[in-house]
Amino acid sequence: MNRLAVILATWFGCGYWPKGPGTAGSIGALIVAWPLAYGLHFAPWHFAVLALLMTPPGIWAAGRTAELRGTKDPQVVVVDEVLGQWLTLAGAATVNWKSMLAALALFRLFDILKPWPVRRLESFSGGAGIVLDDLGAGVLGALVLSLAGWFNLI
Repeated sequence: MNRLAVILATWFGCGYWPKGPGTAGSIGALIVAWPLAYGLHFAPWHFAVLALLMTPPGIWAAGRTAELRGTKDPQVVVVDEVLGQWLTLAGAATVNWKSMLAALALFRLFDILKPWPVRRLESFSGGAGIVLDDLGAGVLGALVLSLAGWFNLI
């Protein structure tokens, strides 16, 4: 089970990227999203459902990997970025390369800046504290992406 937790928490190794593992995890999320959108015709809201379904296993994997590494929020844990990235993508009017690029930029911006109330979500213990702040950043990204689509900017 430890191996499964680490595989999921690092998003199949994306978390081991030496420079910017969080960005690598976000890109890993979009690499999965692309065939889902174009091959299986996932609508944007499907990514919100996917993120919510994957949140409990993501919290477990993040928490277990943090325990194994002996740190509160190890850099190799990027499943939180994956979930937040999918949540941001859910705000798109349509899924295409432009909305994916905008979702990537918006999510990374909110994940790095952690504006209120996102930063407060880090105070939860274990895997929940690792994941919930990224879900909060994902919600903010989705709102901005939705507004951009409403004004036909993307």
